[in-house]
Amino acid sequence: MSYRVTIQSSGHAFTVEASESVLDAALRQGIVLPYGCRNGACGSCMGTLLAGRVVYKNGLPPALSEKDEAQGKALFCQAVPANDLNIDVREVDAARDIEIKTLPCRAEKLEHLAHDVIRIYLKMPSTERLQFLAGQYIDVLIKDHEPRAFSIANAPHDDKFIELHIRFVEGGLFTEQVFHHMKEKVMLRVRGPLGTFFLREDTQRPAILIGGGTGFGPLKGILEHAFKTGINRPLHLFRGVRARRDLYLDELPAQWLQEHGNFSYTPVLSEPQDEDNWAGETGFVTDAIIRQYPALDEYDVYMSGPPVMVEAGHKLFMQHGLDESRFFSDAFVYAAVAESIKGLKQD
Repeated sequence: MSYRVTIQSSGHAFTVEASESVLDAALRQGIVLPYGCRNGACGSCMGTLLAGRVVYKNGLPPALSEKDEAQGKALFCQAVPANDLNIDVREVDAARDIEIKTLPCRAEKLEHLAHDVIRIYLKMPSTERLQFLAGQYIDVLIKDHEPRAFSIANAPHDDKFIELHIRFVEGGLFTEQVFHHMKEKVMLRVRGPLGTFFLREDTQRPAILIGGGTGFGPLKGILEHAFKTGINRPLHLFRGVRARRDLYLDELPAQWLQEHGNFSYTPVLSEPQDEDNWAGETGFVTDAIIRQYPALDEYDVYMSGPPVMVEAGHKLFMQHGLDESRFFSDAFVYAAVAESIKGLKQD
């Protein structure tokens, strides 16, 4: 059995097979809807049901509240049609023509960036190029296990390697391998690029970029792309971490401050240590943003990091005037604590 889904704004229609999610069916037929984690944690794929009904195989997804559902909202990465649908959701044109490839690659170099973060430089085959948009992610394919998804931390113009920032997670299948066993030159297989978390360039609205932990990775790629292409609208990076030692690669934002007059930077420590001698912002990074930007109706917001941070930010920013369509997110779900969720980001 299959159902027909029609997108109200464009009139585009596609077919969804039994037990297939709306998002999977759309992507399969060349229609790119917004998405990030693909496991219901980030809310990037949220849209509105104008007609029809959907079900969720594993219960209500984390990023969809009962109130949202009562208002007709749906997370299309998890929603399975129960009949024909008419939906209201944004389509993403920029990612439509980029080919998703499955490629072998080599872990050319491993570099410790912090006590719990490693940077991997992946080398693609000499005959292949992985075209991507800054901020997208790739799946690392693991035999007999679900793939592990990691954001690309470099910009498209600098694609000699694909750069990943990987945080250690106790009990994580892949991160245990990376931190304790992986050697340089080992071969891997990846699939990508994936996701619709990338800089929208069709606007002059100032952008606020928020990274929690290794959520700095895709924002690094986005900012490097913006600087390279001469985007001159205001760009303000906020980083939320526990202590000063977690601000890995902090010399990069310091360098960007010197080189780009449209760039601002605010690191925020939630649990500063005595030895940090910290005089900067403290507490939740989301609260620090509202202290500086109490009205968000004229801004775009890009948020990358743990689901609890992304969800809290989404709710708070909507209360302060942010347009729902100007919130772009990328939530990382760690396999060690959510092994039952498919399509994990990150392990």
